[in-house]
Amino acid sequence: MSILRRLTFLLFLGLCTLAIVPAAVGQAKIRDLKPTVILLGIDGFRHDYVDKYDPPHISRLARNGIRAKGLIPAFPTKTFPNFYSIVTGKYPANHGIVDNSFFDGEQTFRYTNLADAEASKWWIGEPIWITAEKQGKRTATYFYPGSSAAINDTKATLSRRYNGRVPNEMRIDELVRELGKPTDQRPAFLATYFSEVDEVAHEFGPDADEVRYAVLNVDRLVGRLVDALRTRGIADRVHLIIVSDHGLTTVKTENTVIVDELVDTNLYARNPITSRIIWQFFPKQGKVPEVLRALAAGKGMKCWEREKFPERFKYRGSDRIPPIMCVADLGWQLSTRESYDAERRSIDARVIRGDHGFDNIHRDMQGVFIGSGSSFKQNVVAEPFENIEIYNLMCKILGLTPAKNDGDINRVKHLLR
Repeated sequence: MSILRRLTFLLFLGLCTLAIVPAAVGQAKIRDLKPTVILLGIDGFRHDYVDKYDPPHISRLARNGIRAKGLIPAFPTKTFPNFYSIVTGKYPANHGIVDNSFFDGEQTFRYTNLADAEASKWWIGEPIWITAEKQGKRTATYFYPGSSAAINDTKATLSRRYNGRVPNEMRIDELVRELGKPTDQRPAFLATYFSEVDEVAHEFGPDADEVRYAVLNVDRLVGRLVDALRTRGIADRVHLIIVSDHGLTTVKTENTVIVDELVDTNLYARNPITSRIIWQFFPKQGKVPEVLRALAAGKGMKCWEREKFPERFKYRGSDRIPPIMCVADLGWQLSTRESYDAERRSIDARVIRGDHGFDNIHRDMQGVFIGSGSSFKQNVVAEPFENIEIYNLMCKILGLTPAKNDGDINRVKHLLR
C-alpha cells in the first residue's frame, strides 16, 4: 500500500473508531492513582509543527503545561539513538545505539531487523522502564524503540514485539486498559510510539500538506487518550509527556554527493554502512588517512575520524562508532552513482523529500517536548534543552533513584513545580 493510500485509510479508520472509544477502553473511575507517566514518542515531529499546524489536542496540552521551544537531539539525529537517549539519559556513544545501523567489530546492528532490536547485547544503559521495575514499579511499553529487548536481564511487565500493522488506536487503548487494572497490577510508567509523521515527511518533505494531515491524525490519537483519561477521572493526575526523536529538513535531488566516485573501494576492509545522510567507512589497516584525503574532495558533506568528532557531539569512546563517518550538510544527501541516476530517471525526481541525521546544531533537527500533569508548571514555554534530560525528569516524577546517566536534573528542574 502506498503511503498516501495508507494515510487515507488511517484517517478513515480514525473516523470509524472515534465512536467506540468508551467501549474500547472502559469508563470505570480510577480513584487510587499513584504517580504515573505516559510517554508518547512521535517519530519526526519537528519543533514547529505545533505552531505550523495547530493540532488541537496537542496544542491544548502545550498551553496548559510545559512546552519547550525545541528538543535538542543527540548526534546523530536518527531515530533509534535518540529515542533510546530519551529513556536512558545517555548519549549514543554511552548507551550503545550509535546509529540506526552500525558495526561493532563482529556483527552489524540493523534497526529494521527484529532479531537485532530484541538482542540484549546491543542495549547499554538503563531505560526508565528497567529503573522502575528494579525499584518495585510495574511498567508497560507498546512498541517504544528498545523496549522489546531484555536489558540487564529485565523487561517491562508488559512489552510487545514491534509490528507496524497494529493500528495506532489499539496502542492507545491497550495502555488505557493497563491503567484500569487494580492498584497492585497497574503500571506507573507507560510508553508507546507512532511512526506516521516521520514516514509522510520523508516521502513528501517536512513542509508538505500531507504532513499536516499526518500531524492531525496523530493529534486525534492524543485526543483519544486524553478523553479516555478524562472518562476515568485521571486526566489531570497522569503525567503525559510527548516527545520526538528529531525534526526533518528539506532535501532536493540536485544536492547530492556521489560518494562512491570519491574513494577506491580497494581501500575498504568491508563495505560502508550507508543511508541518505550518513555513510560509515571501514578502511583497511593503515588506510584511514588515504580514505579521508579522498573524501575531502566531496562538496556538501563533512567527514570525521573516530575520536576526532567535535566535542559538542559527545560522540567518542565507543568501538561501535566507525573509523570514519561522513555526514551530509543540511539539505544535501549522500548517494552512489547508480542510486542517483535511478532517482533522476524516476518520476519522483521532481519531488522534494525530507530527511534527518544531520548535525544536531541545526534548528530543523530539533523535536518536540510537551509535559502536562500536576508536577509540571503550567502555561510555560521553555528554552530548548537536550533530550538526555528527560530521563531524570521522569525519575523525579515517579520518585525513582535514577541510574547513572549523562543528564542533570538541575538543568531542567525549572520545568517542575
